[in-house]
Order: sequence, then C-alpha cells, then structure tokens
Amino acid sequence: MNKLKTIFFGTPDLSVPYLELLYQTTDVQLVVTQADKPRGRGMEITPCPVKKRALELGLPVLSPEKLKDDFDKIAAVPFDLGVAVAYGKIFRPNFLELPKLGILNVHFSLLPRLRGAAPVQQALIQGYTRTGISVFWIRPGMDDGPLFLQKECDILPQDDAHTLFAKLIPLGLEGLKETLAQIASGSIVQTPQEGEPTLAPMLQKEDALLRPALLSAKELNDRARGLACGPKPKVPFTHNGKTEWLQLVRTELAPAQEDRPAASGSVLLIERNRGILVKCKEGSIWFKEVHPAGKKPMAADAFANGRGLKAGDGAFIE
Repeated sequence: MNKLKTIFFGTPDLSVPYLELLYQTTDVQLVVTQADKPRGRGMEITPCPVKKRALELGLPVLSPEKLKDDFDKIAAVPFDLGVAVAYGKIFRPNFLELPKLGILNVHFSLLPRLRGAAPVQQALIQGYTRTGISVFWIRPGMDDGPLFLQKECDILPQDDAHTLFAKLIPLGLEGLKETLAQIASGSIVQTPQEGEPTLAPMLQKEDALLRPALLSAKELNDRARGLACGPKPKVPFTHNGKTEWLQLVRTELAPAQEDRPAASGSVLLIERNRGILVKCKEGSIWFKEVHPAGKKPMAADAFANGRGLKAGDGAFIE
C-alpha cells in the first residue's frame, strides 16, 4: 500500500513529535514553518524547533514570512493531506484546495470550546475541569471546521499549563495516529462541531498583571496556573511606600477555614514552608514561591522575612 503523501505545518517544540509521527507513518513531501527569528541572548537568527528537526530528518523545508509568499512552491508539491500543529498562520481558501483530502489540525481543546491561539492556558484561566484534543479539518473560519475525532482528559486542581501540555501532547499524538490509520484505510470522517463556541485568545502582557483586590482567590489561582506558560503572572507588591510587580511562581488556593475578614491585598499569615497567605476580593490564596526582579526564585516565606513583612500589612495592593 502506498503511503499518504503529506505536508506538515508547524513551528514550536510541541509540534516536533507530530512531525516525527508523520515522518514514520507517511511520505512527508515538505515541511512548512514560520520564518527564522532572532533567539537567545545573542539574538542570532535561528531556525525554529520544527525546521531544525526537519533538516535533521533530511526533509525539504520552507519558512516563508507570509504563507502566500511561497504559494507557488507549495502548490507545485503533489500531496494528499496537510497536517498542521501549532503552525501559527492562517490558511486562505486557495491553500485549503491544494491537497486531495484537505488539511487537518490538531487543536488542544474539545472544539467548539476554546477556539483560538491559547486553548491550554485559557482552559485553566477560565476554570475548566475537563478538556482534550480535537483533530479537525481546517476551514477558512477560526477553528470551526468539521471534526475527525476528539479525546478527553481531566484537569486536576494541581495542574498548570506545563502539566496540562504534558497530558495533551501525547493525547494528540494518539488522536493523529488513529486519524492517519483511518484515512489510510479509506475512512474519512467529517462531523460538524456542535454546541456553543467559547474563545481562547492569545495572552497579552497586561493579562498577567493580577490584582488580589480585584480577583477572587480562585480567579487569581486559575490565572497563575494558566500563565505558567506565557507572560509570567505578577502581583503588585507595595513596601515602604514603593510599588513593584512581584512574579508568582507557585500558588495554592487556601481552604475556606483559613480565610478571615481583612482588607483585600493584605497579608493574613506568614508560615514557614507554606508561604504568604493573602486576602483576595473573595477568599484567600497562598503565595508559595515568588521571583523578585533581579534575583532567583525563592520560597515566599523567605521573601516575606527578608522584606520584614508581617500579618496585617497591606502589601499586595498598588
């Protein structure tokens, strides 16, 4: 049986295992990535992880600044199927017409929920307790094409964006492997998405500025978990009349019995090996580990002791 002829579209580290799966199971004709960019301290022009791995595998690669710039080159490659994983560019209708079967995308949510660029982070920020992956057919709209298959997983209270990606990447590989096997056997599935769509927009720097006075403890904790990948979560820290933004590394939602009446943003308790208990708009939260500007990450209670904080201080307000 002849292998499917494919083109892979992808860019970051998380896309690399999908390229390797496609390389093992199909005849990869071409790999398309985003353009090389300055990276690292020296800001040297460096290929993205997918391009680096494709070249190691001896595969031809295109890295256009804009996808339309290389339309003719891609159109000249005969292929049955396109597969995109975190490519980061929009496919116009003329691209979707190139392959015989279409272009599939592996998306890290249960569509139509969390359409957009940051479904893993937003699942946590928006308080989801269950998510998964969707293998779907790309259409001109945003993540609204028909589904091939979906796989689900739980989001645990201790999960953050790092651990959730660690669950979803292998789940997506399972889904893509099953999809490719079905397509190779002649089974093409196109099931319309059902339900009310929700959105997962790309996170901006201002989204990471978390104010205990304006957020409940649960909202702040969920945001800190989601921001483990992306712009780093920060809270305002005011001490000796001076305000700075203090990066949060680890947080933990405090049980209801530890909460007590106090002004939002104030310190309720400082406890060795637990951290700083902070009052929020509703409820309270433990700051377990923090990262002051210009220093290494440290236990929050050590930070509090070094700054001379005590219970009752209104430290986490602007």
